[in-house]
Amino acid sequence: MKFETSQKQSNLNEKQVPKWAVHSLYSEWGTELWVQRTSFSGVSLIVWLGNPGKEYTNTRHNVGFLFVDFLRDKWGFEDWKDSKFKGVISEGTLNGEKIILLKPMTYMNLSGESVIALMNFYKIPLSDILVLSDDIDMDFGKVRLREKGSSGGQNGLKSITEHLGTDEFSRLKIGIGRDSRYNVSDWVLSKLSGEELEKLEKEVFVDGVGKVEGWMGR
Repeated sequence: MKFETSQKQSNLNEKQVPKWAVHSLYSEWGTELWVQRTSFSGVSLIVWLGNPGKEYTNTRHNVGFLFVDFLRDKWGFEDWKDSKFKGVISEGTLNGEKIILLKPMTYMNLSGESVIALMNFYKIPLSDILVLSDDIDMDFGKVRLREKGSSGGQNGLKSITEHLGTDEFSRLKIGIGRDSRYNVSDWVLSKLSGEELEKLEKEVFVDGVGKVEGWMGR
């Protein structure tokens, strides 16, 4: 693992450091040492955005929850379990690296509360988190991976950005498309059809797994 270090003056205040990076600030011989590395904690966090509750099952806004269930089954990770991070988690190892899958149970608009709590506990740097969400501005079934970017109006991404103090984290987006007959809120909470669910499982999620595993091996 490569390290890049630079010494800062010892009067550097934690308030000057983004919330997600406070754990990377260490004191050594009276000097602040800033450490940047690909994976400081040895743990990667993959977050899937959605809303808890049976009424949201198989809705377009919950395509992230559907995908993470698909991913957990494919990777053979443990069953979902409650956590103190306002979400359910599943843990496992892939190619020698520990991975935590997180489903925030805060509802979409407060997802950042769950993410920041888990990141701080495990001391996970920004470079080792991947957030998956739906995207209404992408055609249904399109999958796109980006290293950073705006929320695009997606409330879960907005919440995470606010709590981390930055939008420079990786995100995988799955398109859910638009329908001019619906307003936005009604459309994202509408149920996926049987045909759409089949396409997700047989095509879209397979593509998504490839992109997630590519991100893991970056």
